[in-house]
Amino acid sequence: MDEEDLDQPQTLIAHLTELRDRILRCLISIFIIFLFLFPFANEIYEFVSLPLRNLLPEGTSMIATEVASPFLTPFKLSMLTSLYLAMPYILFQTWRFIAPGMYLTEQRIAVPILSSSIILFYAGTAFAYFVVFPLVFGFFANVAPDGIEIMTDINRYLDFVLKLFFAFGISFEIPVVAIILILTGVTTAARLASKRPFILVGCFVIGMLLTPPDVISQSLLAIPMWILFELGIFLARRIEPSRDKKDPSD
Repeated sequence: MDEEDLDQPQTLIAHLTELRDRILRCLISIFIIFLFLFPFANEIYEFVSLPLRNLLPEGTSMIATEVASPFLTPFKLSMLTSLYLAMPYILFQTWRFIAPGMYLTEQRIAVPILSSSIILFYAGTAFAYFVVFPLVFGFFANVAPDGIEIMTDINRYLDFVLKLFFAFGISFEIPVVAIILILTGVTTAARLASKRPFILVGCFVIGMLLTPPDVISQSLLAIPMWILFELGIFLARRIEPSRDKKDPSD
């Protein structure tokens, strides 16, 4: 017993040391990517702001209302882009830290779930940039009253698009969440399907809370969320039969 008691603090220290090392690797990876991106900070911002700038009336442009905004806004975007690009490596380090404490069967399930979650998050942000932004900004540009010039502040624009990037990236994780709930036994595909009316209403409520107050952007978030929910149910129903076969009560 004494030897076991002595081993426990050493094991805890070893885990904390490993956690520290992996966090440092993640931070170093973000910093290295940032060093490569920062010289192109203005170009990155120009790319992110392109959906709005393409729709601005002729003779208008985006503005900076604060003295340091022309520097700090591209700087902030470069940092966040570095985190965005480093996310697969960060999740890989997270996986390497928790994998030793998982069973082999759990590891086989976790790897595709982890990979698909990364792909879906990137797909959500791409959907926001290429589909949602042109429609939303086009709507705002067309409803502006006569005599009003649209000149958006660069920092306010960045905060706006980052909110939408995050909202769509997270919403595209719905199939992964559904599958995890099934695998952990929290619910079943049939129960999820029975909640469809509530889920549909919830999608539009979330769309209302996370997007600007217009029907277009709210629908562009709510409808994909509902479609992804249906995809999660479809995939969950394909998983459940394989689990049921292992159930001795069948």
